[in-house]
Amino acid sequence: TNPIGIDNPVPRLSWIIESELDNTMQVSYEIRSALSPSDLSKKSGQLWNSGTVESSQSIHVKYQGPAPGSHQRIYWQVRVVDNHGKKSKWSDPAFFEMGKLKAGDWTARWITPTWEENPKKSEPSPYLRKEFALEKSLKQARLYISCQGLYQVELNGNRVGDQEFTPGWTSYDTRLQYQTYDITSLLARDQNAIGVVLGDGWFRGNLGWIDGRNNWGEKLAVIAEIVVEYTDGTTTTIVTDESWKASKGAILESDIYNGEVYDANRELKGWSKVGFDDSKWMGTVTMEISKDKLIAPEGPPVKIVNKLEPISNEKREEGWLVDMGQNMVGWIRIRASGQKGDVITLRHAEVLDKEGNMYYDNLRAAKCINTFLLKGGGEESFEPHFTFQGFRY
Repeated sequence: TNPIGIDNPVPRLSWIIESELDNTMQVSYEIRSALSPSDLSKKSGQLWNSGTVESSQSIHVKYQGPAPGSHQRIYWQVRVVDNHGKKSKWSDPAFFEMGKLKAGDWTARWITPTWEENPKKSEPSPYLRKEFALEKSLKQARLYISCQGLYQVELNGNRVGDQEFTPGWTSYDTRLQYQTYDITSLLARDQNAIGVVLGDGWFRGNLGWIDGRNNWGEKLAVIAEIVVEYTDGTTTTIVTDESWKASKGAILESDIYNGEVYDANRELKGWSKVGFDDSKWMGTVTMEISKDKLIAPEGPPVKIVNKLEPISNEKREEGWLVDMGQNMVGWIRIRASGQKGDVITLRHAEVLDKEGNMYYDNLRAAKCINTFLLKGGGEESFEPHFTFQGFRY
Protein backbone atom coordinates (compact mmCIF):
# COMPACT_ATOMS: atom_id res chain seq x y z
CA THR A 1 0.00 0.00 0.00
CA ASN A 2 1.49 3.32 -1.18
CA PRO A 3 4.98 1.86 -1.68
CA ILE A 4 8.08 4.03 -1.94
CA GLY A 5 11.35 3.07 -3.58
CA ILE A 6 10.11 0.56 -6.16
CA ASP A 7 12.00 0.10 -9.43
CA ASN A 8 9.51 -1.71 -11.66
CA PRO A 9 8.56 0.81 -14.40
CA VAL A 10 5.30 -1.11 -14.97
CA PRO A 11 3.83 -1.54 -11.47
CA ARG A 12 0.78 -3.76 -11.00
CA LEU A 13 -2.26 -2.13 -9.41
CA SER A 14 -4.78 -3.97 -7.21
CA TRP A 15 -7.96 -3.09 -5.34
CA ILE A 16 -10.81 -4.71 -3.40
CA ILE A 17 -14.46 -3.87 -3.99
CA GLU A 18 -16.89 -3.59 -1.08
CA SER A 19 -20.64 -4.13 -1.29
CA GLU A 20 -23.56 -4.80 1.02
CA LEU A 21 -25.22 -6.95 -1.68
CA ASP A 22 -24.58 -10.67 -2.07
CA ASN A 23 -23.09 -12.08 -5.26
CA THR A 24 -21.46 -8.83 -6.26
CA MET A 25 -18.81 -8.88 -8.93
CA GLN A 26 -16.93 -6.26 -10.89
CA VAL A 27 -17.78 -6.07 -14.57
CA SER A 28 -15.64 -3.07 -15.54
CA TYR A 29 -13.10 -0.65 -14.15
CA GLU A 30 -11.54 2.72 -14.92
CA ILE A 31 -8.14 3.91 -13.67
CA ARG A 32 -6.71 7.42 -13.78
CA SER A 33 -3.29 8.70 -12.70
CA ALA A 34 -1.56 12.07 -12.21
CA LEU A 35 1.43 13.70 -10.53
CA SER A 36 -0.73 15.18 -7.74
CA PRO A 37 -4.03 14.24 -6.11
CA SER A 38 -5.63 17.48 -7.31
CA ASP A 39 -4.79 16.69 -10.94
CA LEU A 40 -6.56 13.32 -10.87
CA SER A 41 -9.93 14.93 -11.58
CA LYS A 42 -8.58 17.18 -14.35
CA LYS A 43 -8.31 15.60 -17.77
CA SER A 44 -5.58 18.05 -18.69
CA GLY A 45 -3.56 17.05 -15.63
CA GLN A 46 -3.86 13.29 -15.97
CA LEU A 47 -0.90 11.17 -17.00
CA TRP A 48 -3.06 8.24 -18.01
CA ASN A 49 -6.74 7.29 -18.11
CA SER A 50 -7.54 3.69 -18.94
CA GLY A 51 -11.07 4.50 -20.04
CA THR A 52 -13.74 1.92 -19.25
CA VAL A 53 -12.27 -1.58 -19.36
CA GLU A 54 -14.77 -4.43 -19.32
CA SER A 55 -13.05 -6.90 -17.03
CA SER A 56 -13.46 -8.60 -13.65
CA GLN A 57 -9.72 -8.31 -13.05
CA SER A 58 -8.88 -6.39 -9.87
CA ILE A 59 -5.37 -7.60 -9.05
CA HIS A 60 -2.08 -7.09 -10.90
CA VAL A 61 -3.53 -4.69 -13.47
CA LYS A 62 -0.57 -3.19 -15.33
CA TYR A 63 0.01 0.54 -15.07
CA GLN A 64 0.07 1.80 -18.66
CA GLY A 65 0.91 5.46 -18.20
CA PRO A 66 4.17 7.13 -19.25
CA ALA A 67 7.26 5.42 -17.87
CA PRO A 68 7.99 6.99 -14.47
CA GLY A 69 11.39 8.49 -13.66
CA SER A 70 13.63 7.95 -10.66
CA HIS A 71 12.21 9.33 -7.38
CA GLN A 72 8.93 10.22 -9.13
CA ARG A 73 5.62 9.77 -7.27
CA ILE A 74 2.47 8.93 -9.24
CA TYR A 75 -1.03 9.09 -7.76
CA TRP A 76 -3.87 6.90 -9.01
CA GLN A 77 -7.55 6.13 -8.45
CA VAL A 78 -9.95 3.47 -9.63
CA ARG A 79 -13.71 3.16 -9.90
CA VAL A 80 -15.74 0.11 -10.89
CA VAL A 81 -19.16 -0.94 -12.15
CA ASP A 82 -20.65 -4.10 -10.64
CA ASN A 83 -23.01 -6.74 -12.01
CA HIS A 84 -25.97 -4.92 -10.40
CA GLY A 85 -25.31 -1.91 -12.59
CA LYS A 86 -23.98 0.23 -9.74
CA LYS A 87 -21.00 2.51 -10.36
CA SER A 88 -18.70 3.14 -7.42
CA LYS A 89 -17.22 6.44 -6.39
CA TRP A 90 -13.57 7.04 -7.20
CA SER A 91 -11.34 5.38 -4.61
CA ASP A 92 -9.24 7.51 -2.30
CA PRO A 93 -6.01 8.53 -4.07
CA ALA A 94 -3.21 5.99 -3.73
CA PHE A 95 0.36 6.37 -4.93
CA PHE A 96 3.55 4.59 -5.82
CA GLU A 97 6.96 6.23 -5.66
CA MET A 98 9.95 5.15 -7.68
CA GLY A 99 13.39 4.49 -6.29
CA LYS A 100 16.62 4.62 -8.27
CA LEU A 101 16.05 3.10 -11.69
CA LYS A 102 19.63 2.95 -12.94
CA ALA A 103 23.15 2.87 -11.55
CA GLY A 104 23.83 6.44 -12.69
CA ASP A 105 21.14 7.73 -10.31
CA TRP A 106 23.45 7.00 -7.36
CA THR A 107 25.80 9.84 -6.42
CA ALA A 108 26.88 8.10 -3.19
CA ARG A 109 30.05 5.99 -3.05
CA TRP A 110 30.60 2.65 -1.38
CA ILE A 111 32.68 3.14 1.78
CA THR A 112 34.42 0.86 4.29
CA PRO A 113 36.55 1.52 7.43
CA THR A 114 40.28 1.97 6.96
CA TRP A 115 41.42 -0.59 9.54
CA GLU A 116 42.78 -4.04 8.67
CA GLU A 117 40.84 -7.20 9.58
CA ASN A 118 41.45 -10.93 9.86
CA PRO A 119 39.14 -12.49 7.24
CA LYS A 120 39.33 -15.90 8.91
CA LYS A 121 37.33 -14.90 11.99
CA SER A 122 34.38 -12.76 13.07
CA GLU A 123 35.50 -9.16 13.59
CA PRO A 124 33.86 -6.34 15.60
CA SER A 125 31.02 -4.54 13.85
CA PRO A 126 31.97 -1.20 12.27
CA TYR A 127 30.08 1.91 13.39
CA LEU A 128 30.04 4.70 10.78
CA ARG A 129 28.72 8.25 11.19
CA LYS A 130 28.45 11.70 9.63
CA GLU A 131 26.94 15.04 10.68
CA PHE A 132 25.31 17.39 8.20
CA ALA A 133 23.27 20.60 8.16
CA LEU A 134 19.98 21.49 6.46
CA GLU A 135 19.55 25.19 5.76
CA LYS A 136 15.93 25.56 4.61
CA SER A 137 12.43 24.43 5.47
CA LEU A 138 12.01 20.73 4.75
CA LYS A 139 9.29 19.32 2.50
CA GLN A 140 10.32 15.67 2.40
CA ALA A 141 13.39 13.46 2.62
CA ARG A 142 14.29 9.94 1.54
CA LEU A 143 17.12 7.65 2.58
CA TYR A 144 18.34 5.07 0.06
CA ILE A 145 20.73 2.56 1.62
CA SER A 146 22.34 -0.84 1.07
CA CYS A 147 25.42 -2.67 2.27
CA GLN A 148 27.70 -5.64 1.92
CA GLY A 149 26.66 -7.48 5.07
CA LEU A 150 23.74 -6.34 7.23
CA TYR A 151 22.98 -2.84 8.49
CA GLN A 152 21.02 -0.92 11.07
CA VAL A 153 20.75 2.83 10.58
CA GLU A 154 19.94 5.66 13.00
CA LEU A 155 19.19 9.34 12.50
CA ASN A 156 19.63 11.76 15.40
CA GLY A 157 19.56 8.83 17.83
CA ASN A 158 16.41 7.22 16.41
CA ARG A 159 16.27 3.86 14.63
CA VAL A 160 15.19 4.21 11.00
CA GLY A 161 12.44 1.82 9.94
CA ASP A 162 11.25 -1.43 11.51
CA GLN A 163 12.89 -3.93 9.17
CA GLU A 164 15.38 -6.53 10.34
CA PHE A 165 18.36 -8.14 8.56
CA THR A 166 18.46 -5.55 5.83
CA PRO A 167 19.29 -5.43 2.97
CA GLY A 168 18.27 -9.11 2.88
CA TRP A 169 19.81 -12.29 1.50
CA THR A 170 20.34 -12.52 -2.23
CA SER A 171 23.00 -13.91 -4.52
CA TYR A 172 25.15 -10.88 -3.79
CA ASP A 173 27.38 -11.20 -6.83
CA THR A 174 24.26 -10.82 -9.01
CA ARG A 175 21.89 -8.54 -7.11
CA LEU A 176 22.00 -6.46 -3.95
CA GLN A 177 18.82 -4.94 -2.56
CA TYR A 178 18.56 -1.39 -1.28
CA GLN A 179 15.85 -0.01 1.00
CA THR A 180 14.07 3.35 0.77
CA TYR A 181 12.90 5.12 3.93
CA ASP A 182 10.79 8.22 4.46
CA ILE A 183 12.92 10.10 7.00
CA THR A 184 11.13 13.45 6.85
CA SER A 185 10.00 13.33 10.47
CA LEU A 186 13.46 12.33 11.77
CA LEU A 187 15.36 15.34 10.41
CA ALA A 188 15.91 18.70 12.09
CA ARG A 189 15.98 22.08 10.36
CA ASP A 190 19.65 22.67 11.22
CA GLN A 191 22.19 20.07 12.43
CA ASN A 192 21.68 16.32 11.93
CA ALA A 193 23.64 13.10 12.39
CA ILE A 194 23.36 9.71 10.69
CA GLY A 195 24.92 6.49 11.99
CA VAL A 196 25.17 3.03 10.43
CA VAL A 197 26.34 -0.17 12.15
CA LEU A 198 27.22 -3.23 10.06
CA GLY A 199 27.19 -6.97 10.68
CA ASP A 200 28.64 -9.97 8.79
CA GLY A 201 25.29 -11.54 7.91
CA TRP A 202 25.14 -13.99 5.04
CA PHE A 203 27.61 -11.91 3.02
CA ARG A 204 30.80 -12.85 4.87
CA GLY A 205 29.63 -14.79 7.94
CA ASN A 206 29.64 -18.55 8.40
CA LEU A 207 27.27 -20.21 5.95
CA GLY A 208 26.62 -23.79 4.89
CA TRP A 209 27.17 -27.16 6.49
CA ILE A 210 30.93 -26.69 6.76
CA ASP A 211 32.89 -23.90 8.42
CA GLY A 212 32.91 -21.56 5.42
CA ARG A 213 33.21 -17.78 5.61
CA ASN A 214 33.44 -14.94 3.10
CA ASN A 215 31.18 -16.55 0.50
CA TRP A 216 30.68 -13.22 -1.30
CA GLY A 217 33.58 -11.13 -0.02
CA GLU A 218 35.75 -10.15 2.92
CA LYS A 219 34.94 -6.44 3.33
CA LEU A 220 31.81 -4.94 4.87
CA ALA A 221 30.77 -1.75 3.08
CA VAL A 222 27.80 0.63 2.95
CA ILE A 223 26.27 2.94 0.37
CA ALA A 224 23.74 5.53 1.52
CA GLU A 225 22.14 8.61 0.01
CA ILE A 226 19.79 11.12 1.63
CA VAL A 227 17.78 13.19 -0.85
CA VAL A 228 16.18 16.25 0.75
CA GLU A 229 13.51 18.35 -0.98
CA TYR A 230 12.95 21.80 0.46
CA THR A 231 9.66 23.68 0.43
CA ASP A 232 11.06 26.11 -2.16
CA GLY A 233 11.48 23.25 -4.64
CA THR A 234 15.27 22.94 -4.39
CA THR A 235 17.01 19.75 -3.30
CA THR A 236 20.21 18.71 -1.57
CA THR A 237 21.91 15.34 -1.23
CA ILE A 238 23.99 13.82 1.57
CA VAL A 239 26.02 10.78 0.51
CA THR A 240 28.48 8.22 1.78
CA ASP A 241 32.02 9.32 0.94
CA GLU A 242 35.42 9.62 2.60
CA SER A 243 34.15 12.35 4.95
CA TRP A 244 32.47 9.68 7.09
CA LYS A 245 34.20 8.44 10.28
CA ALA A 246 34.37 4.86 11.58
CA SER A 247 34.95 3.10 14.89
CA LYS A 248 34.50 -0.23 16.66
CA GLY A 249 31.97 -0.48 19.46
CA ALA A 250 30.07 -2.93 21.65
CA ILE A 251 29.37 -5.65 19.05
CA LEU A 252 32.57 -7.73 19.24
CA GLU A 253 31.31 -10.63 17.12
CA SER A 254 28.26 -10.96 14.90
CA ASP A 255 27.41 -14.20 13.10
CA ILE A 256 24.07 -15.72 12.12
CA TYR A 257 25.18 -19.29 12.91
CA ASN A 258 27.32 -18.59 15.96
CA GLY A 259 25.52 -15.63 17.54
CA GLU A 260 26.63 -12.29 18.96
CA VAL A 261 29.14 -11.16 21.58
CA TYR A 262 28.16 -7.77 23.05
CA ASP A 263 30.30 -5.86 25.54
CA ALA A 264 28.24 -3.10 27.16
CA ASN A 265 31.46 -1.51 28.46
CA ARG A 266 32.30 -0.54 24.87
CA GLU A 267 28.99 1.15 24.08
CA LEU A 268 29.25 4.39 22.11
CA LYS A 269 26.63 6.45 23.90
CA GLY A 270 25.07 9.01 21.57
CA TRP A 271 27.12 7.89 18.57
CA SER A 272 24.32 8.72 16.10
CA LYS A 273 23.49 12.11 17.62
CA VAL A 274 24.74 15.62 16.84
CA GLY A 275 27.72 16.68 18.95
CA PHE A 276 29.15 13.22 19.60
CA ASP A 277 32.94 13.39 19.96
CA ASP A 278 34.33 11.33 17.07
CA SER A 279 37.76 12.99 17.09
CA LYS A 280 39.44 9.65 17.87
CA TRP A 281 37.47 7.72 15.27
CA MET A 282 39.23 6.42 12.19
CA GLY A 283 38.50 7.29 8.59
CA THR A 284 36.79 5.54 5.70
CA VAL A 285 37.83 4.78 2.14
CA THR A 286 35.75 4.32 -0.98
CA MET A 287 35.44 0.97 -2.72
CA GLU A 288 34.83 0.25 -6.39
CA ILE A 289 31.72 -1.92 -6.16
CA SER A 290 29.32 -2.06 -9.09
CA LYS A 291 26.08 -0.12 -8.65
CA ASP A 292 24.51 -1.99 -11.56
CA LYS A 293 23.42 -4.82 -9.26
CA LEU A 294 21.56 -2.53 -6.82
CA ILE A 295 17.83 -3.28 -6.99
CA ALA A 296 14.70 -2.46 -5.00
CA PRO A 297 13.51 -5.24 -2.64
CA GLU A 298 11.92 -8.21 -4.38
CA GLY A 299 10.18 -9.78 -1.39
CA PRO A 300 8.45 -8.84 1.86
CA PRO A 301 10.67 -7.40 4.61
CA VAL A 302 11.64 -9.27 7.77
CA LYS A 303 9.85 -7.75 10.75
CA ILE A 304 9.10 -8.62 14.37
CA VAL A 305 5.59 -10.10 14.28
CA ASN A 306 5.16 -11.39 17.83
CA LYS A 307 6.62 -11.13 21.32
CA LEU A 308 6.51 -14.14 23.63
CA GLU A 309 7.01 -14.53 27.36
CA PRO A 310 8.54 -17.72 28.83
CA ILE A 311 6.06 -20.26 30.18
CA SER A 312 8.58 -21.63 32.72
CA ASN A 313 11.95 -20.85 34.31
CA GLU A 314 13.79 -23.69 36.04
CA LYS A 315 17.04 -23.31 38.00
CA ARG A 316 19.52 -25.99 37.01
CA GLU A 317 23.10 -26.65 38.11
CA GLU A 318 24.49 -25.20 34.87
CA GLY A 319 22.05 -22.27 34.71
CA TRP A 320 18.42 -21.43 34.08
CA LEU A 321 16.36 -23.59 31.70
CA VAL A 322 13.82 -21.29 30.04
CA ASP A 323 10.88 -22.73 28.07
CA MET A 324 9.34 -20.34 25.53
CA GLY A 325 6.39 -22.68 24.99
CA GLN A 326 6.89 -23.25 21.26
CA ASN A 327 9.57 -23.73 18.68
CA MET A 328 10.24 -20.38 17.04
CA VAL A 329 12.62 -18.32 14.94
CA GLY A 330 13.69 -15.14 16.67
CA TRP A 331 15.86 -14.01 19.53
CA ILE A 332 15.83 -13.39 23.27
CA ARG A 333 15.68 -9.96 24.89
CA ILE A 334 16.80 -9.95 28.52
CA ARG A 335 17.11 -7.49 31.38
CA ALA A 336 19.69 -8.07 34.09
CA SER A 337 21.67 -6.41 36.85
CA GLY A 338 25.19 -7.34 37.89
CA GLN A 339 28.76 -6.29 38.39
CA LYS A 340 30.98 -4.74 35.74
CA GLY A 341 32.44 -7.57 33.66
CA ASP A 342 29.84 -10.20 34.61
CA VAL A 343 29.00 -12.42 31.64
CA ILE A 344 25.57 -13.75 30.67
CA THR A 345 25.55 -16.59 28.14
CA LEU A 346 22.40 -17.54 26.22
CA ARG A 347 22.39 -20.98 24.58
CA HIS A 348 19.54 -22.13 22.36
CA ALA A 349 18.01 -25.53 21.58
CA GLU A 350 14.88 -26.74 19.82
CA VAL A 351 14.31 -29.85 21.96
CA LEU A 352 15.41 -31.55 25.17
CA ASP A 353 16.97 -35.01 25.31
CA LYS A 354 15.35 -37.95 27.10
CA GLU A 355 16.94 -36.83 30.38
CA GLY A 356 15.38 -33.38 29.99
CA ASN A 357 18.63 -31.60 29.15
CA MET A 358 19.35 -29.22 26.28
CA TYR A 359 19.98 -31.09 23.02
CA TYR A 360 22.61 -29.48 20.75
CA ASP A 361 23.69 -32.24 18.34
CA ASN A 362 21.36 -31.10 15.55
CA LEU A 363 23.07 -27.69 15.55
CA ARG A 364 26.20 -29.31 14.06
CA ALA A 365 28.99 -26.69 14.07
CA ALA A 366 26.70 -23.72 14.80
CA LYS A 367 27.24 -22.31 18.28
CA CYS A 368 23.87 -20.50 18.56
CA ILE A 369 25.20 -18.58 21.56
CA ASN A 370 24.65 -14.93 22.46
CA THR A 371 27.00 -13.45 25.06
CA PHE A 372 26.42 -10.26 27.05
CA LEU A 373 29.13 -8.55 29.12
CA LEU A 374 27.63 -6.25 31.76
CA LYS A 375 28.89 -2.76 32.51
CA GLY A 376 27.33 -2.69 36.01
CA GLY A 377 25.58 0.15 37.78
CA GLY A 378 21.97 -0.93 37.47
CA GLU A 379 19.56 -2.79 35.23
CA GLU A 380 20.75 -3.37 31.67
CA SER A 381 19.00 -4.79 28.62
CA PHE A 382 20.36 -6.84 25.76
CA GLU A 383 19.16 -8.26 22.46
CA PRO A 384 21.30 -9.25 19.47
CA HIS A 385 21.46 -7.07 16.36
CA PHE A 386 22.38 -9.28 13.40
CA THR A 387 21.60 -12.86 14.38
CA PHE A 388 18.59 -15.06 15.04
CA GLN A 389 18.07 -18.55 16.40
CA GLY A 390 15.64 -21.44 15.93
CA PHE A 391 14.71 -22.61 19.42
CA ARG A 392 12.16 -23.37 22.09
CA TYR A 393 14.55 -23.66 25.06
